[in-house]
Amino acid sequence: MFDEKLMTVAQTLVQYCRNGDSARALDELFHQDAVSVEAADLSGGGVEANGLDAIRGKHEWWDNAFEMHSASAEGPFLHGANAFGVIFEMDATHKETGERNAMRELAVYTVNDGKIVREEFYYQV
Repeated sequence: MFDEKLMTVAQTLVQYCRNGDSARALDELFHQDAVSVEAADLSGGGVEANGLDAIRGKHEWWDNAFEMHSASAEGPFLHGANAFGVIFEMDATHKETGERNAMRELAVYTVNDGKIVREEFYYQV
């Protein structure tokens, strides 16, 4: 029913996220020219990160800015031949302000030739 490469990438990404292994996910599953798009500019670096190095930088910013208390990944939810979604929930404290927040977001991924080429994040308000 769904493309085998898509299912493998989607399931592997969710498993890596559940294990807290986002670096491995980036190394193995993302295309070198992947694009990551946030719903808002939280880091001050813009909403779009272009290329794997920029996406790694975004992850580094998050790790330095927040203390994670818990995180979960629900899915994947497959869509068509080349897309899937994941619902992420996080409980994190912003290190600079000390403010603790429960966050929930939808991530939509586009896959081409077995690699993630685009991720988009939608925030719940």
